[in-house]
Amino acid sequence: MRLNVSAKIAPVFTHEGAPAIRHLSAEQQLRRSVMSCLLWEKEFYEDGKTIADRIVEYAEKVPPAVLAGVAIEARETFNLRHVPLLLLDVLSRTGKGDRIVADTVDRVIQRADEMGELLAIYWRDGRKMVPAQMRNGLARALCRFDEYRLAKYDRDGVVKLRDVLRMVRPRPANDEQSALFRRIKDRTLSTPDTWEVALSGGADKRETFERLLREEKLGYLALLRNLRGMATAGVEADLIRDAILARKGARRVLPFRYVAAARAAPQFEPFLDQALQAAIADLPRLGGRTIVLVDVSQSMEWAMSQKSDMVRMDAAAALGAIVNAERLRLFTFSERVVEVPPRRGMAGVDAIKRSQVHSGTALGAAVAAMNAVPHDRLIVITDEQSADQVPPPVAERAYMINVASNRNGVGYGRWIHIDGFSEGVLRFIHEVERSH
Repeated sequence: MRLNVSAKIAPVFTHEGAPAIRHLSAEQQLRRSVMSCLLWEKEFYEDGKTIADRIVEYAEKVPPAVLAGVAIEARETFNLRHVPLLLLDVLSRTGKGDRIVADTVDRVIQRADEMGELLAIYWRDGRKMVPAQMRNGLARALCRFDEYRLAKYDRDGVVKLRDVLRMVRPRPANDEQSALFRRIKDRTLSTPDTWEVALSGGADKRETFERLLREEKLGYLALLRNLRGMATAGVEADLIRDAILARKGARRVLPFRYVAAARAAPQFEPFLDQALQAAIADLPRLGGRTIVLVDVSQSMEWAMSQKSDMVRMDAAAALGAIVNAERLRLFTFSERVVEVPPRRGMAGVDAIKRSQVHSGTALGAAVAAMNAVPHDRLIVITDEQSADQVPPPVAERAYMINVASNRNGVGYGRWIHIDGFSEGVLRFIHEVERSH
C-alpha cells in the first residue's frame, strides 16, 4: 500500500449543484452560518437544527478571541439577538476561565430577557453548573438594567428573571439596588407601562396606543409591528405619522422591517419610506459606476421565521434599494437577468420584487452577463445557491453579499465575501474601499 500520495479533496457544491469553494477556514464557515441566521428557524435548503449544529461545530474550532468578536459583531452590527447567545454558550467552554467570557457576555446582553435566554440555551440539554466567567458576565449585565427594563421582561419563561438572580448572585452597589434585587426575587417589580401590559389588562386599544404615542413610550420596533392593529383600532393617523417620522429608538431597526410595516399597513408607506430614507441618509456614496445584482430566485421567497411573512427576498431587495452610488444600474436575476429602475427606498424594493418570475438560480449566467457591462464595482446580493458555475468577476471591486446561512457558497476568491442583511454590509464596502 502506497502512503506517499497526494490526498484527494472531495469537491463541494451548492444546494443547486454548482461547484462551491472548498477551502474555507473555520471562521469563514462560522460567519456565513451566523450573520444571516435567525436561530433554529428553517431556511429553504436547510433546517434550523442543522444550521445551529454547524454553528456550534465551527465556533468550537476558532480561537476564543475570534469567537467573541463574531458574537459581538452579530449583536451590534447585524442586530441579531439569539444566535449571539448560542456563540456565548460555546465561548463559555472554549474560553473557560478567561475574562473574555465575562466581558463578551456583558457586552452582548443588551435586553433583560436575553439573560434568561442565554441560560435556557446553556441548559437546553439539562441543568448543569454555570461557569464562573459566564456568571460574572451575567451579573454585570443584570446590574446595568433599571427596574423598568427588568420588569418589562420578567416573564414566565423556562428561566425566569429571579432564576438568573439566584444563579449569578450579583453584589448590589447600594441600598437602592439591593432593594431592587429583592423585588426581582419576590417578583414584585413595579408593573411597566407597556402596550402589552395595558392591553392584557383590558385597556382600550385605541386609547392605550394614543397615550403611549403622545408620551413617547412606544418603542420603534413595537410601533412598526403594531401599525396594522393601530389602524384597525382607529388610532389617530397624525400621531402614528409623527411617531414614524420621529424615528425614536430606530437605530437597531433593520431595513426590511420598514418593508414589513408597509406591507401590513400600506396607508403609512409614504411616511415609512421617508423614515427609511432618513435611516440610510448617512450611508456613504460610492463613486464611479456601480452594478447591483439582486437574487429573486424561488429560494429567496422562503420566510425569515415561522411567525413572519417576511422572506429573504425582502431583506435582499431592501439592501439593493438603499445602495448609495454616484452612477448606479440595478439588475435582478433568477433564470434570466432583468434591469430595473435604480430607485431608492420602497419604490426600489417594489421594482426589484416585481421585476420577473421567481424561479431558478442562474447566478453564473447573471455574473457573466454583468461582466459584459462596463462598470467599476459589482455588488451581488444572494443566498449563493447557484445552479450553474459562477465565473470570476471582471470588476476590480466585486462583492458577494450572502443573506442566508447555507453551508457552501461561491463568492470567495476574487470576490470580497460579506455575510448578513443589515445595512452594515454596505458600510463595510465603504470601509474596504476607503482603506485601499
